[in-house]
Parts: sequence; structure tokens; C-alpha cells
Amino acid sequence: MTSPGPHQTIGLTTLSRTVASLAVGVVHTLERAVVGEARMRTARGNAWEAVCADRARADQRAELDRLVAELAAARAAARDRQPVA
Repeated sequence: MTSPGPHQTIGLTTLSRTVASLAVGVVHTLERAVVGEARMRTARGNAWEAVCADRARADQRAELDRLVAELAAARAAARDRQPVA
């Protein structure tokens, strides 16, 4: 007695995973061809860009804090110069 083998069907999830995998491969190959090997984005490059952006934001925040302190000091000095009625 011979039993028929299991029928293997391709499900929707298998198909979508395959399409997604192929799309990622195409995008990666296209990026490598257009941008060039030396300019490919890497995790290290992304991390360094994030560090630089954090430093720039910290510098901007420090400059803003300095300006606010300067304005507050000027306002306090102007208030102290006003005659008391």
C-alpha cells in the first residue's frame, strides 16, 4: 500500500518573505552600484553620525542656555538700575 506524499504548497507568508528577501537583495546591490563600495552605509557609520548629531545638539543646547543666562542677567541688571518709587 502506497500512501501519497504530503502536498507542499507555497503559502502567502512564504511568498511574501521570498519577495521581501529578493527586494532587499536588489536594493543592496543597487546601492552598492550607485553609491560605491567606499560610501556604503554601515552600522559603524550610522553610529558615528548619531554621535556627531548628539554632540551638535548638545552644543546648540549649551549655546541657548548661555544666551538665556545672558538675557536673564541683563534683565536683572536693568531692574536693579530702576529707581525705587
